[in-house]
Amino acid sequence: MTQPLSRDEFEALEEVHRLAKGAKPSACVARNAKKLCGIKMLQQRRDGSYALTDKGGEALFMHHCIKGLRAIATDPATRLEPAVATFLGRKGHIAANSAGTFEITAKGRECLEDIASNPG
Repeated sequence: MTQPLSRDEFEALEEVHRLAKGAKPSACVARNAKKLCGIKMLQQRRDGSYALTDKGGEALFMHHCIKGLRAIATDPATRLEPAVATFLGRKGHIAANSAGTFEITAKGRECLEDIASNPG
């Protein structure tokens, strides 16, 4: 993802992801739609509603992974979405422990440090 997004823009992507097809978007989506459509993360349908593009879905998933990794670093008992836990486990950023929770690995800590030092 080359384009840094604000918290508000991620919230708009999240809302479009959850929104039923044809449902009217909120002010958050309307406020961010022009930029998100311009960078091809959203596309506007003929009925005026919005759909997440593959690029937008990928950006949203990576945002969930980063939030999940930060949450596990703070509280190992945090519950993760199954897809996020699978991805982070497959990449070696987290590992399941005997208590049935996750712990962050050295690779995961390194990744968080890298994200913190390169916020954009």
